[in-house]
Parts: sequence; structure tokens; C-alpha cells
Amino acid sequence: MHADVVLTADRIETLTEEDRPGDALAVTDGRIVAVGPAAEIAALRGPATAVHDFPGATVLPGLVDVHAHPVWGSIEIGRGVDLAGAATLDAVLERVATAAHGLPADAWITGYDLDVNAFDGEPAGTALGARFPGRPVSLMTQDAHALVISPRAVELAGLTGRETFTDASQVVTGPDGLPTGHVLELQAMDLVFAHYPEVPLATAAAYVTTQLGLLADGGLTGLHALDFTEPSEDVYRHIEAHGELPLRIRCSPLVPADSPPEVWRRIAGQQGLHGRRWHVEGAKFMLDGTADNGTAWFDHPDCHGENREPLWRDLDAYRAAVRFFTERGIPTATHAIGDRAVRHALDVIEEAGPAGRAPHRIEHIESLPDELLGRFAELGVVASLQPVHGTRHTRADGTDNWSRRIGPDRAARGWRTRDLLDHGAVVALGSDWPIGPGDPRTSLADCQLRRPVEEPDTRPVQPSQALTAREAYSGMTLAAARAAGAAHERGRIAPGYLADLTVLGGNPLELTPAAQARNPVLATVLGGRVRFS
Repeated sequence: MHADVVLTADRIETLTEEDRPGDALAVTDGRIVAVGPAAEIAALRGPATAVHDFPGATVLPGLVDVHAHPVWGSIEIGRGVDLAGAATLDAVLERVATAAHGLPADAWITGYDLDVNAFDGEPAGTALGARFPGRPVSLMTQDAHALVISPRAVELAGLTGRETFTDASQVVTGPDGLPTGHVLELQAMDLVFAHYPEVPLATAAAYVTTQLGLLADGGLTGLHALDFTEPSEDVYRHIEAHGELPLRIRCSPLVPADSPPEVWRRIAGQQGLHGRRWHVEGAKFMLDGTADNGTAWFDHPDCHGENREPLWRDLDAYRAAVRFFTERGIPTATHAIGDRAVRHALDVIEEAGPAGRAPHRIEHIESLPDELLGRFAELGVVASLQPVHGTRHTRADGTDNWSRRIGPDRAARGWRTRDLLDHGAVVALGSDWPIGPGDPRTSLADCQLRRPVEEPDTRPVQPSQALTAREAYSGMTLAAARAAGAAHERGRIAPGYLADLTVLGGNPLELTPAAQARNPVLATVLGGRVRFS
């Protein structure tokens, strides 16, 4: 029987010790049927077999980012101002001014990746009002859990500072009792988003297609979307009606804080929705917010007396919701940044028990005390981390907002990838794109260096938590498959597994981290279909 596709390369790198490496593989009906020396695989070639030769290259299991936000991230990037690297308020204002040039005076300007360290003190929209009087401006912070908006945006959104929310959202007010323009957490942010100009579906789909193509060009074959809000389903269906998604997407809808059972039933009803390369599986919870905003949940308050409360005010409702989904075989993923949030999530998961096909997960885990390290393996809970938040948003000298807020002891326990692995946990790696860099080569290099790969003179953050190249790449292959309950068919290169592959110019296990970040992506493969970068 002849194969549909044959790939040859310098090396087939399986990343596991038990698999036999080779330099060729064969694919039939989207799955790998043989791996081994090219001379052996040649026997599976037939007149209709598509043969792809990659001389000198290395084929890996397809790289998967386990935490991303592809739809709203793509839309924010498509319509907004990129504030990455704008380290001062003047730099922020200049980028906004450039974007506003030539637009009507009342046109909205939105932006993303705002560094709160650019402000001298608490973030506020005063400077936006002074520079852009009468213009609505809304800038999303790096952690995507807050906005800084202009006085005109405050006015259009009708914010008074007297709003109440069922989660830890807040419209921050000044000494005069009026909104400062600092808007915290999702429910409050939604009041502003409701006044953004509508993006047509075709435009939104074009934004998403463009950004997913760039992510695939970086070597990704899949990602886990930790959301499924409007217009996600419409966007995915529109793209597949007119073409093909360049990677696979596993979507887990958000269960809003303190939501009632009718909302849980609606999300349970979304399970199994799918297209050709996307599907809905799992439920996402946000137990706390972010340390930068003061909305994370720690055992002890931060230096401002904040970071001491959960987003779910009714913790019994969170417990009941996790049990609701678990009883229906639906795995959960809980956003938990502070130490107390992580502890509570682990306690609730222990009470609920396993969900079935896929394991429960805890996302972010930014500061973890020693006594919790072993519980992940004991309970079979996946540790889903984004170490690029540590390398990109904090500093080794502790002068960044995150480190100053929570203090040196808790900052020293940040993003403990090495310790979790050493305690037997499954450590799956992601970027939280667009909050972190979407190119997996950058993220994986940072994991090994514990600093931005392109900044050799920057001191590493908690260097003892560095991973080896093999461990890092396993975090986006086999560990990603385990996080999705799909280790029986994804994350390895072996007969019977899906032919989802990443083809790199060189073997990353033999390159320095700096060279890995520049390692050419020659192609990605989904179900045997080759997409050349």
C-alpha cells in the first residue's frame, strides 16, 4: 500500500528517548504510518505519493501554544496601536498621535500592550485628555486586564465610578470621586468595549487570518484558545467558508465570575461545536485577576494593600461550577496567578475529581509556594505556564510593577518551570498571545535563558528555573497534547499519530537558544498537508 505523503529530512526528532529517530516518514489519511530511514520509507512511495524533501532540516512534532487569544487578539492588533516597547508616557502619546493623524476628531483610537511602568504612579487618562481633547482613546495594558482611557471615552461609556460588579472589576476614582480613566478587569472593561466601533465580520476574519498565518510562519501547528466569545464562531466559520485555517484551534469558553447555572448549561451546550480545524472543548475560569492590577489573590496583600481577593466573590459558586463541568466530563482550565488562588483551585479540583478524557489545568501560576509544587502531579493537574511574562514583563532587579507590588519573596517564586518539572508535573507552555510574543521560537528560547533572547546583557529572572532545549520543546509538543487529553494521537512522531509537524532548518536540540530563535521554519504540516513558510 502506498502512502499519500512522504517527507524526508536530515533528522526526524521525536523529542522522546523511546522513539527511534530516522530521516523520513510516511503519511496516509492524515496520520503517520511509518518512521525510519529514507531507504525503508521509499518502499511506500507510489505514483500518486506527494514527496517533500527537506535537505539538512529537522522535523519535530507540531508546536502548540497552550494559551492564546486568537480572535480578540487579532482584532485588537488589526484596529489598534501597537504600544510594545513604548517605555515612557511621551512615547505612548507619540504613537497615539501618529495613529490619530488624518482621522476625524471624534474617531476612536484604541491601543494594546500598554506598559503600566510608563506612568509615574497610578495609571490615569489625564495625559490622554490633555494631548487629545475631545477624542475617545482606550489603551489596553500588557496583561489585558485593564484599560487606560481618555476623559472623552469615560464620557461616552457613561462611567461614573459608582458602578458595581459581581467580580473584582472597578472603575477607579480619584480624590474627587470622579473616574481617573483607569478601568480594571473584564466586567468594567466591557462597559468601554460596548462603545468601540463595530468591526465587520469579513474584516475581523481577515485580521484573524493574517495573524494566524504569522503564528504558523513561526512554527505553530496549533493553539489552545482560552476563550470563545463573539465573534469567534462566526469568524472561524467565515474563514473556513472561504479557505482554511493555517493551524488547529481548541477553544475553551470563559465561565464568567459568579455566573449562574443557566450560563454553565449554555457553555456545556457549546461543547463539540467544530469546524474542520477548530473545536470547542473545556471551560475556562478566572479565579483571580493580575498582580499588576492588584486583582490577583495572594495569601497576603501587596504593598498597596491589594492583591488579596478573588474575582469570584462567591467561592461556593466557583466550587459548584467546577463540579458541574467535571460531572459532565468537561475539563476545566482555571486562571490562577496568586498563591492563594492556585491553592484554592487545587483544593476544588481535588474535591471535584478528574473530568474524563482531558485533565484539569491551572493557568499562569505566577507565584507558587514550595508546599504546592507536588500537588500538581499528585492530582494530575496540568501546570500551564507562560514564562515569557516573567522574561518580558519583569526585571531581575525587582524595579518593575509586578515585583514591587508583591515583594521580593513572592517574586522569587515566579514561573517555577524547573521546580514543577522536578516534582513530576506536566508543564505545558504558552504565550498568552497577544500578551506575550506569538513566535514559539522566541518563547522557547526565553524559557531556557530566563531573559529576552534578543537582550544578552539583561540579567535573567529566576535563572534556576531555566529549562533545557528538550524540556522546552516538549512543553509545546507532548505536554501540550497531554493538556488536551490527546497524547494518544498528538505530540509525538510515531505510527498512528496525526501528521502535525514543524519543519525547522536546524535541530533546536543542537543549537544555542539565540540560534533557536532564528532557526528557519521551512514548513508546517497539518494532517499531512504541507504549508510552506
